[in-house]
Order: sequence, then structure tokens, then C-alpha cells
Amino acid sequence: MSVVIPTYNEAKNLPHVFALIPPDVHQVIVVDGRSVDDTIEVARSLRPDVTVVLQNRIGKGNAMACGFAAVTGDVIVMLDADGSADPREIPQFVAALTAGADFAKGTRFANGGGSADITRTRAWGNRWLNRAANVLFGTRYTDLCYGYNAFWTYCLDVLELDAEGRSREQKLWGDGFEIETLINTRVAKARLRIVEVPSFEFERIHGQSNLNTWRDGLRVLRALGVERLNDKGRNAVRRPTAAAAAAEQLAVPTAVAVPRRSAPDRDGGPAEALAEVVDIRTA
Repeated sequence: MSVVIPTYNEAKNLPHVFALIPPDVHQVIVVDGRSVDDTIEVARSLRPDVTVVLQNRIGKGNAMACGFAAVTGDVIVMLDADGSADPREIPQFVAALTAGADFAKGTRFANGGGSADITRTRAWGNRWLNRAANVLFGTRYTDLCYGYNAFWTYCLDVLELDAEGRSREQKLWGDGFEIETLINTRVAKARLRIVEVPSFEFERIHGQSNLNTWRDGLRVLRALGVERLNDKGRNAVRRPTAAAAAAEQLAVPTAVAVPRRSAPDRDGGPAEALAEVVDIRTA
């Protein structure tokens, strides 16, 4: 697994996040957006083998594209640095992938998921954007705007994200918070096997979010229209031979149970619960 973590002034949050990353993770990539605190130094002190990538533009989308370009693992996990996403859920996402999914999509709105952070306004907007996406792309997403996802590295071919270009202060299309929408719609257009994985979102530990509800909501709405009309994500998926054979041999049910840590337990003991993982393939 390669865990990609975009950062901007997250020095106080990284000790908590890194401590919960499973020990068998192959690669941790910190993609820094020119932090003015000690984010990079803290990351290296916590994990000497960390891969540090500097963004060439600004925005979360550009950070993810730059991080994906540095991946060496077979599986990519998208993880926020603010402590809102629980790294202890990573095995749950990987279980969905090894059971035959191409893309494991986190959701706060399925049985076993939840959020201590989302506001009523954001939940309302997410609900309507989610409905629009399902109509336009034939999906059954329950949480379009949640960014905790995992997928096989071969899926990068259909995402067609751009990490090239000279350093600049200006966002290009796809460089902002619309990145989750671009990814979710392109895997749908590619007819990849998508499985939703319940996830609990905690409040940010330190600092303030860069998310602007109305501005970024409009960017997501625009992204839905743009992605409905363009050809991005329509490339044929080139699965490795072993992965293709495994996918054909596995009969994945529409719902399977996998172990996960009890959602509200941020710092407590090893209490476990069962969460439903729902197959929402578009094919």
C-alpha cells in the first residue's frame, strides 16, 4: 500500500495520524503545499522512510496528482492529514479491494459510518450533489464528496490527472476540492467495480479547514457538468494479469461484512464491530 497524505501546516496533526497508520504499509507519501510550519520536519522525524513530495501548484487536487505520481505500491490510499479520517480503517478498504473491487469509496452515510464534523448545510449540499451525480453517471453513491478512498494503482490510467507543469500559484481545473468528484465520476465512466466502505469522520484535531462550503460546492457542481460531457475516464482499464484472474475467480456478493474499529473510538481500546461494505458497481 502507498498512503498519500496532502498537507498544509499539519505539523501538530501528523503525530496522531502517523501513529495510527498500519505498520505493514509499504509507502507513506506526504505531499506538502509549502507549509510554513514544521510539517516536513515532523513527518521525517516520525517516519524516516517517508516520501516527501512538493506540490507544483496549489490545491488538494494538485496535491493528490503529485502524490499519485510518486506511488510505488499496488494499492493507493487517499488519507487526510487533519485527523478526520481514521487510518485504522485502511484494512477495511483493502479488504474490499482484495475481494474483487477496483475502487473502494469511503462513505459517511452507510451502516457503520458517520461524521462528527459535517454541518447541516454541507450535508444538505452533499445530498443534492450526490443525487445529481447518480442521475448523470448511473451510480448509486451515498457520499460523493468524501475523500477517503482506496484503489488499485492501475486505476490511475483512467483518472488522467495532471501533475506536470511549472510551479505556479494559480489553480488549474481539477486542482481544487473538486478532485474527489473528478475521481468518482471517472471511475464510474470507466465502468470500474466500485464498492462503498463505511467510514467515520472525526473533527479536525488542530487548525482550520481550507474548505469553503459554497465556493467549493459550486466547483463540484461544475465538475459534474464538465465530466458528463468530456471523454476523461473512458480509457480501457489495463488490469495486471494476476489481478484480472483473481477478480474473475472471486464471486463478490452485493454486501459483505469486514471487521472495523468502532467509529467513535478515536483513542480508545481495540473494540471491534462489523460494517457493511456495499457493492455499487456501475456495470
